[in-house]
Amino acid sequence: MIKDSHVRAFSHAALSPDPDLAVAALMIARVEYPALDAGPYLDQLDAIGREARRRVAEATVAASDAPGGVDPERYARVMALNDYLFGELRFIGNDVQYEDPRNSFLNEVLDRRTGIPISLALLYIEVARRAGVHVEGINFPGHFLVRCPARRGLQFAEDLIIDAHHGGALLSRDACVRMFRRHSDAADATESDLFVHATKPQIMARMLLNLKRVYVRMHSFPQARDITELLLAVDPSATGELRDRGLLAYHLKDFSGALRDLQAYLQLSAKSELDEQEREEHDQIWEHVKALRKRVASLN
Repeated sequence: MIKDSHVRAFSHAALSPDPDLAVAALMIARVEYPALDAGPYLDQLDAIGREARRRVAEATVAASDAPGGVDPERYARVMALNDYLFGELRFIGNDVQYEDPRNSFLNEVLDRRTGIPISLALLYIEVARRAGVHVEGINFPGHFLVRCPARRGLQFAEDLIIDAHHGGALLSRDACVRMFRRHSDAADATESDLFVHATKPQIMARMLLNLKRVYVRMHSFPQARDITELLLAVDPSATGELRDRGLLAYHLKDFSGALRDLQAYLQLSAKSELDEQEREEHDQIWEHVKALRKRVASLN
């Protein structure tokens, strides 16, 4: 099991107001690589960021080349960053092996130059920050995106929406809405729901949730349980993660740990209004708890 000291250190890094995302991301990687030395990867990011800053400072573009409503200066800076990261360094989305857990580890993304939307977006945000380009994550459903906000008070009011998974492609809001409708059943979602700024804890949680799903599909339950520990460190109120940690403990034959978490889950969820599906799940967990009580008692 993951060490308590590592969980505490991750919680501090993930919840810190410091904008740095890389330190917490590399702590996630230690689930798979316990002896990972983060220093060389932070140094590599700094080096990429320094070169990106130089390229961005030299960037120019004719106003006629920028999309309508977009600040030409910001467009030029983003294009310079895209050309460097995706053209020269050849970072690319890994569509062939999307479910490979290495796509979620920042050290592997830097080593292999490939990842998934959330990990490539995190890389993009970290390099942009070092290059002096203001960007932020967008918690877009199903496909994490990056936004370079328009400077307020200018005639150019359109944000640049960037898809780091697809070579820094610029997406219009209409294209994003169409993409969402193709891949989601949530027809009642409004446009404002699709472009919500992702906070640092939300970015970490989204990385962890992706990784947990991959580990569960691989039946890598020890790693999946460690990931739930980190998810609960980011959001202690996530009762679903408490339930999942208990179920993973059960798979790992840690019956006392499973009983502790599942009982806590039942107590917390009992205070909430449950729909029919949630009530059915609650009842199933209660059956697990009754069986676990007998099993744990027999071991004492």
